[in-house]
Amino acid sequence: MNVNAIREQFPILHQEVNGHPLVYLDSAATSQKPRSVIDAVKRYYEWDNANVHRGVHTLGSRATDAYEGARSKVAAFLNAASEEEIVFTRGTTTALNLVAGSYARSVCGEGDEIVITPMEHHSNLIPWQQAAKATGATLKYIPLQPDGTISLADVEATVTERTKVVAVTYASNVLGVINPVKQIAEIAHRNGAVMVIDGAQSTPHMKVDVQELDCDFYAFSAHKMCGPTGVGALYGKKAILNRMEPIEFGGEMIDFVDLYESTWKDAPSRFEGGTPIIAGAVGLAAAIDFLQEIGLEHIHQHEQHLAAYAYEQLSAIEGVTIYGPKEGRVGLVTFNLDDVHPHDVATALDSEGVAVRAGHHCCQPLMRWLNVSATARASFYLYNTEADVDRLVGSLHRTKEFFGHAIG
Repeated sequence: MNVNAIREQFPILHQEVNGHPLVYLDSAATSQKPRSVIDAVKRYYEWDNANVHRGVHTLGSRATDAYEGARSKVAAFLNAASEEEIVFTRGTTTALNLVAGSYARSVCGEGDEIVITPMEHHSNLIPWQQAAKATGATLKYIPLQPDGTISLADVEATVTERTKVVAVTYASNVLGVINPVKQIAEIAHRNGAVMVIDGAQSTPHMKVDVQELDCDFYAFSAHKMCGPTGVGALYGKKAILNRMEPIEFGGEMIDFVDLYESTWKDAPSRFEGGTPIIAGAVGLAAAIDFLQEIGLEHIHQHEQHLAAYAYEQLSAIEGVTIYGPKEGRVGLVTFNLDDVHPHDVATALDSEGVAVRAGHHCCQPLMRWLNVSATARASFYLYNTEADVDRLVGSLHRTKEFFGHAIG
C-alpha cells in the first residue's frame, strides 16, 4: 500500500495549520475525502441532478440509475443477500433509531430485555433507553473486562430467553476494541433475539460480510469511510424489514393513499420517504470504489501497524495513560496526560498543526467506567504515516514540558 500516493489524492491534507503542515488524526470522527469522491458528487450536480423514481425524462432516469446503482454497490460491499436489504439513511444514528423506533417498539413489552454494552456510542445507547422506556422492557448491560474487552461468558450470562434485541458496536470509538460480534450474534439467536451491529467504526477499516456475521441489522455512515456527510445505510434482513412499520411518512414510501388510510411499499422504499440523499449516495458509491481499489485488508493491516506503533511511542511518555487493550484494536489510541485536561492537550497539539479529538466522544457512561471526565484521541486512517505519529509524540512531549513548567 503506497501511502504517499494515497495522500496525494486528498486535497485537504496539503495545507498548513498554525504555520505547520497538517497532521490529521481525527478520522474516527470524520475521514477526509479523496478527489474521486469530491468529483463524483460535483459531477452529479453538474450533469445528472434530478429527482429519482419519479420523472421519465433523461436526467431523472440518470439520477435514478446512479442512486439505485449506489444501493447495489453498498449491498455488494457488505455482501448482503439482496439490494432490497439496504436502506439509505442520514447515517449510523438515523439507522439505529429506525431499528429502535420501529422494530424494538413492536416486539418488546413488559419483562422483555434489550442488551447493550457500556462502551456504546450514545447513538447506540439512547435509542435503546427510549425503546425500553416506551415498551416497559429492561435495558441490560454486558459488563466489561478490566481492559475494556467483552467476555463471551458474560454475554452468555446477560442474554436470556427474555432478550429481544442485542445491540453492540463492532469497534469502540474510544477503546479501539474489536468486539466478537459474530459469536455474540450466535448467542443472541440461540435465545431468540435479533443482533444489531453499530458498524460506524468498523466499516471504514475492515472487510465486512453481514451474511457471515449473521447479524440482523448493520448500520454505518459514509463520512467515516471517505464519503460525504449526511448519508449512511442500514442493512436489515429482508424478511424483518418487511415486517417493520415506517417511522417517517410522506412521498415515495407509499403504495396507496386514501383520505383515511394508506399502505406502504416493501422495503427499502417504505423507509425512504421524501426526496432521498441522492448526491450522498453517489458519493458513498465512489468512496466504496476508492476503498476497494486499495483493499480493505491492506487498510486494516496499515492501521493496526500505526495503532501499535502509536501505543508503543505514547506508552514511553511518562504521565500518559492509554485506554483499551494493547492488542486487537482498530486504528486509534485514546489517552490522557497527567494533570492536563484533554481539551488543553488538544489545543496545544493543534497549535503545532496536529489535529486530535478531545472530550467524552459521545460515550459518557464509558468515561465514568474509565473514571475520567474526558480523554484525548488520535485516530488513524489509510492516509496516515509513522511520521504523523512521530509529530504527535513530539508535540505531546512539548505539551507536557510546557504544562509541567506552568504547573510547577
